[in-house]
Amino acid sequence: VHDALLQGKTGAEITDAADRAADATVPMKALRGRASFLGDRSIGHMDAGGRSVALLVRAVVETIEGHA
Repeated sequence: VHDALLQGKTGAEITDAADRAADATVPMKALRGRASFLGDRSIGHMDAGGRSVALLVRAVVETIEGHA
């Protein structure tokens, strides 16, 4: 998302980048937060914080673009 912003990407491209980043957390093992207690069982599940940030980015972009 940071790179997309610096490159002057469109709102749709920025929200797509945020969604891809959240999706990229699925194969990762949680190391922090409540999910870290699951250990290897956290692998295969999207990080809640990553998804929350993606939703926040989408809301900000929609508000800026006047679609909210």
